Amino acid sequence: MVNHITLQSEKNAAFIRQQAAELGFSFCGISEAGFLAEEAPRLERWLAQGRHGKMAYMENHFDKRLNPALLHEGAKSVVSLLLNYYPEKETGADEPGNEPKYKISKYAYGKDYHLVIKDKLKQLLARIRENIGEVSGRAFTDSAPVLEKAWAAKSGLGWVGKNGNLLNRSMGSFFFIAELIIDLELPPDGPVKDYCGTCTACIDACPTDAIIAPQVVDGSRCISYFTIELKDAIPASVKGKFENWIFGCDICQDVCPWNRFAKPHNEPEFLPSAELAGMKNKDWEEITEEVFGRVFGKSAAKRTGLAGLKRNVAFVKEADNLDNAPDTL
Repeated sequence: MVNHITLQSEKNAAFIRQQAAELGFSFCGISEAGFLAEEAPRLERWLAQGRHGKMAYMENHFDKRLNPALLHEGAKSVVSLLLNYYPEKETGADEPGNEPKYKISKYAYGKDYHLVIKDKLKQLLARIRENIGEVSGRAFTDSAPVLEKAWAAKSGLGWVGKNGNLLNRSMGSFFFIAELIIDLELPPDGPVKDYCGTCTACIDACPTDAIIAPQVVDGSRCISYFTIELKDAIPASVKGKFENWIFGCDICQDVCPWNRFAKPHNEPEFLPSAELAGMKNKDWEEITEEVFGRVFGKSAAKRTGLAGLKRNVAFVKEADNLDNAPDTL
């Protein structure tokens, strides 16, 4: 005889998946809210080796990163969600016959994803409460000590690829990850296998050699780290290696074979403004506080600040000028 509680929990899980889809999430998976025992030694080793560079916040809340019960008392389930941000057209893509354009990571084209996703998560939690009853929970998206990729992999939404990103067979990796940690018991989904095989495209393509081993990324070598997280001067040792990236970097995702299956998103708030889409190299080099505020005021790119963005542009431009300078005796 099937347990009534099991039937009800399966019904609740189906409802949550349906509502997540209606809110625009591409995938929804569920895992039991328990201690991430396998991740603990990996995280400890990564931090001990200084792979986080000057991202001191990564050292904080070690226990909370591994145990959702410390983030939300009474946690029983982690609902992981994926939201597609792959654009129909790249901003900064080189035009035939023109000079290579400065590039920013695709996730920063539109409105700050934190704002967009948090609103969707609040709606999802409200619908859960309306339909299921009093459910206590917290919503997260890259804003708290949550090992999002580990939870997404644990719930079957994909596997962690050699570039450290979550890969999904039908969608690739251009998506945001979000979670609801709730005190509702739900049937967990199982993980999927790793489909990277012998491919090393991401490792081979990284210009700063940040992927030091499969699934191990030295954050302190990553172009995204240099252009976003690092507040000091960018070291001369990586000059000429940015390939025109001035905010973030998508190289290891762009070369991944699984992103052949990426499809353009349908979230209006992730679309770039006409002004951003039309930015020329000269516009980036002469960007003012007014333009920065207008174009990036509600974008994730505002995190680097005007001074940081100008530093990045100057660093890339100087390297390019050196590369293109005529040979001298």
